[in-house]
Amino acid sequence: MKKIAALSLLLVGGLTLVAFTKTIKNPSKDKLLIEIISYVLNRGHFSPSQIDDSFSENVYMNYLNGLDGRHQFFLKADINNFNNYKRKIDDQIKASKIDFFNLSHEKFLQRMEQVKAFYPSLLTQPFDFSKEEMINTDYENAPYAQSLSELKTVWRKFLKFNALGIYAGLKEREADKKATDSAYVIKSDAALEIETREVLKEDMKYFFEARDDLNRNDFFSVYVNAIALQFDPHTSYLAPSAKERFDQNISGKFEGIGARLTKRNQEIEIVEVISGGPVWRGKLIEPGDKILKVAQVDETPVDVVGMRLDDVIKLIKGPKGTQVFLTIKKIDGSITVVPITRDVIELEEVFAKSTIIEKNNQRFGLIHLPRFYVDFTDYGNRNAATDVKNEIAKLKSEGVEGIVFDLRNNGGGSLQTVVDMAGYFIEDGPIVQVKSTGGQKQILRDLDKSIEWDGPLVILVNEFSASASEILAAALQDYKRAIVLGSKQTFGKGTVQNVIDLNQIISNNTYGDLGAMKLTTDKFYRINGGSTQLEGVKSDIVFPNRYAYIDTGEKDQDNPLEWDKISPTDYTLWSTGDQYNYAIERSQKRLADNPFVQLIDEQAKWVKSRQNNYDFPLNFEAYLSKNETIDQQAEKFEKLKEFKNILSFKALEKDLPLIQKDAISKEKRVRWEESLGKDIYVDEAINVLSDLTKFKGNKRSIAQIKQ
Repeated sequence: MKKIAALSLLLVGGLTLVAFTKTIKNPSKDKLLIEIISYVLNRGHFSPSQIDDSFSENVYMNYLNGLDGRHQFFLKADINNFNNYKRKIDDQIKASKIDFFNLSHEKFLQRMEQVKAFYPSLLTQPFDFSKEEMINTDYENAPYAQSLSELKTVWRKFLKFNALGIYAGLKEREADKKATDSAYVIKSDAALEIETREVLKEDMKYFFEARDDLNRNDFFSVYVNAIALQFDPHTSYLAPSAKERFDQNISGKFEGIGARLTKRNQEIEIVEVISGGPVWRGKLIEPGDKILKVAQVDETPVDVVGMRLDDVIKLIKGPKGTQVFLTIKKIDGSITVVPITRDVIELEEVFAKSTIIEKNNQRFGLIHLPRFYVDFTDYGNRNAATDVKNEIAKLKSEGVEGIVFDLRNNGGGSLQTVVDMAGYFIEDGPIVQVKSTGGQKQILRDLDKSIEWDGPLVILVNEFSASASEILAAALQDYKRAIVLGSKQTFGKGTVQNVIDLNQIISNNTYGDLGAMKLTTDKFYRINGGSTQLEGVKSDIVFPNRYAYIDTGEKDQDNPLEWDKISPTDYTLWSTGDQYNYAIERSQKRLADNPFVQLIDEQAKWVKSRQNNYDFPLNFEAYLSKNETIDQQAEKFEKLKEFKNILSFKALEKDLPLIQKDAISKEKRVRWEESLGKDIYVDEAINVLSDLTKFKGNKRSIAQIKQ
């Protein structure tokens, strides 16, 4: 075994792991994975868990929930049999054994085949929507069926519950047709019930088709992740395909043809063409087309009908500049072979974008950043920091007086990009403190004295702003450089993960791609010494949303690391806060008097009250009555849809060529600006910026914070 220290260039601290001294004598790949992953977790994790009977019980429960969380496959007898391993998984891990996995996997496949065999018969008989019966959708806490006969009853109710929604929709469709055409003859209830079952048959066929696509490795990943997640919510095993998706998500780009695929009825279908990609440029393939065969240059075409979707994607993707030949069945039934030259596909919806906002003869800018993306193989390539810097420059060239930085729903990403980005708004100084495995502490600083934007700044956050988003918001809040507006607190993820390539740990690997581990190796702390772990970043201006009372944060996850604090570091305040206090006070008064804000808070409480409502009638009239009651309760909140701000939006001059390059890009831009026009949070952010620009006091007094 090799040392892990050299595996990742992303490690912030001094992680050093001792080498394996064991000799591995030709184990199976699965057993090898357990051995390697156990080693990595125990030697590399920031706060390793004790692998004991309690650990075993938690793995056991999480794994079974991952395998059969709805309790729709296993019988009570199966669980009784599995219980023999409930406190032995720790021993299994230490001995690199997978007996429990083998047993549970084989039994699950058996039960799934049994369900596949009997569920079609349940859809041959008409549903009796007049029968008085109930279903409880708290599946996780439902008892396991005692027999296959009882399991059939579970499935019958499950299918009927889904059928009710389809049936209600079809009834509404018929009523709408009659309303627009008085001559239209409404279909009978019996005909609609038959149509309901036909729709449901297709849905269930797709449901099981997706599960049939899963192989042993997919199931083993569920087992391994049940182990990994006992260390903390963000430590996980990345199988080779998952690692590829992770890299794609974090970089916002991949090499391929530029199309999104799905599998339905054993056929591979194009569901979306990505703007700017090779397929889009070629104009020979469109959504709805089906891929029958895939061929590489000078190779025999491979029939992909019935093939796993992941395997088809592997055949199609490839290095930039290479060719692939797709046999396409068009929507009209014609068949043609389309040559495509692969290219780098950039997912524009991932990248930073900005707009000009005008109100009362003032001009402001808004930067939307969905993710802190980076190409880990080449930091100098496109990344979130350089893109945001470019957006700031464009906004400055258009004369904006303030900037809204929208980090709502931004789950984080690269640590380096957020450190670089924070430096754009201050002269220099510490950005974040990082404590690594082994207790070493580092202070990550902005060393560049240049400032990209020195004007008013508001950061928009919500409960789903996490990790890197919290680092940026916390740093600029501590400097009193920005006003944070949004939810009571952000997500509360105060940990840093690094990706460990498991293939680099074992010499002379003959087992194929082993995947990677996303491992929590560090905790980050604010420059004031506090942690964002669990507590998140508390907004300067609290603005409720519909999720305000729902359990959504780190504190609501399984096995989160604890909150703590370390010593603060020295930093210089951007402002003593007079102008910021002025703007915050004015905003709080506006929100207190705003009926829309009051209604949002009321809606949030109502959403919370419905969270634990699991009982639903399977009688159609009772089903309608329950839904009508819910609709009546929700009707008062329809007024929220009426909100429209008086802001006007304008694309930046330098962005117009890109926006106008095709209809898709233009339509996306129109939809984004339409959503901003109905966004009450953006409206208030602009109000805050306006107050900051109009403040008559000292706009840049500084104070030294010495610790």
